[in-house]
Amino acid sequence: MKQDCKVLAEMDYEPGQVEKGYANRTLYVNLSDNTIASKPVSQEMKDIFIGGRGFGLWLLWHGVTAGTKWNDPENEIVISPGPIGGITQYPGSGKSLVVSLSPTTHSVMDSNVGGHFGPLLKFAGWDAIEVQGKAEKDVIVYVDGMKGKVSIIEAPEDLETNTHILAEKVLEMFARSESEKQGISSVSAGTGAEHTFIGCLNFSFYDVRRQAPRVKQAGRGGIGTVFRDKKIKALVVKYLGVKGDSNHPADRGRITKVGVKMHKEIHDNDPLQCNMRQVGTPYLVKIMNDYDLLPVHNFKYGSHPEGEKIAGEVWRKRFTQGIPDGCWYGCTLSCSHSVDGYILKTGPYKGQVVNVDGPEYETIAGVGSNCGIFDPDAVLELNFYCDTYGIDTISFGTLTAFVMECYEAGVLNKEITGGLELNFGNAEAAIELLHQMGRGEGFGAIAGQGIRRMKQIFAEEYGADPAFLQDIGMEAKGLEYSEYVSKESLAQQGGYGLTNKGP
Repeated sequence: MKQDCKVLAEMDYEPGQVEKGYANRTLYVNLSDNTIASKPVSQEMKDIFIGGRGFGLWLLWHGVTAGTKWNDPENEIVISPGPIGGITQYPGSGKSLVVSLSPTTHSVMDSNVGGHFGPLLKFAGWDAIEVQGKAEKDVIVYVDGMKGKVSIIEAPEDLETNTHILAEKVLEMFARSESEKQGISSVSAGTGAEHTFIGCLNFSFYDVRRQAPRVKQAGRGGIGTVFRDKKIKALVVKYLGVKGDSNHPADRGRITKVGVKMHKEIHDNDPLQCNMRQVGTPYLVKIMNDYDLLPVHNFKYGSHPEGEKIAGEVWRKRFTQGIPDGCWYGCTLSCSHSVDGYILKTGPYKGQVVNVDGPEYETIAGVGSNCGIFDPDAVLELNFYCDTYGIDTISFGTLTAFVMECYEAGVLNKEITGGLELNFGNAEAAIELLHQMGRGEGFGAIAGQGIRRMKQIFAEEYGADPAFLQDIGMEAKGLEYSEYVSKESLAQQGGYGLTNKGP
């Protein structure tokens, strides 16, 4: 570590070797008393609670009680990649699962995310990291898989909270050379996660070709809000030397054979079908619009004549092409695209030239069509600031669409919104609402509480009809709907309404 920081606690450990997908231990960190400990992975965990979600649920279950609230110190954030995590033969195996008690649903939440953190954590010697307690000041938890050391470090006072800057600073702090940067990954959440209940977590990975960190999001359920409530500035892991057999599977030959088949099928068929390597998930926009399934104006409609302005072909031209855009090694899909060299038009970083990760389909549909916004630059602006502020783009899009319908129905007015004219299609107002969330100010502080709380506030304080708010407030169990009109799928409708964690 280049910068001198106060070390609050340390634990040395033997890095060891992953066997058959398991490091056979999990890392426990308590920020209230600075405890760092190793826990064994039992055979029961492997047999019954297999996978990142299973490990997360197991550890959370044993860490909390029936009375634990999301902002209690005993609430936990658990991150685990699962046994397949980090395999380079399969596409998409850089995923991790994050589990915690949610500030939006007040129940168990899990959210999946790409990037390098989960696999590097495993190869550093840990099947999961379980963080409990609350720090008195902002801290960094640093797992050095090369030295075999876990540290709780007091974060520098001048360390920026917002992710696009923090991720760069983390590399400066912990990488001794340019080559080490690709072996470092961080988890962070920005100022928006501090001031709203819809905070997301940003998982970084170093893009060697762009020579910059990029991020993927664990977006749902406000786990980023829990993260900042615990005063975690960043979780950082360092591990160098990832190889094709780092996961040490039981039958590498069989996995390689299946992997070759999968890679060939993707290579041969992707250009003829989804075109993920050039377009990524935005290819869905046209399909959803054509089949009347694209959320428009707070889910009132399923298509819009201007849908083509934010459809896949638009993004194919905006994305940097010719660069393998995988968020983990060996992923043939390579769908983690980026709009490079975008000049920010608003907010605290106005004029900065940045790389915007995505946008993904649900971001486009959420902050775009669902809010009646069909300007690609506005979508990029909202995408970037949601990410760096640590705000879930799905919840932001759905709750902003709800606010816009309330505004047009007369439930809200300029006096209530502080001058924001929140009509459908008003990108300028939507962007300012987002900046207010990032600052914890104005009407943004109300909107950032989510749809369920807004329904109560609008009824009690503004005299709105609760039945009307219930009809147009697209949330279940406190979680805002994801960006699909579900009328064609009974299974999706059931999932939205009946799953424990919400839609």
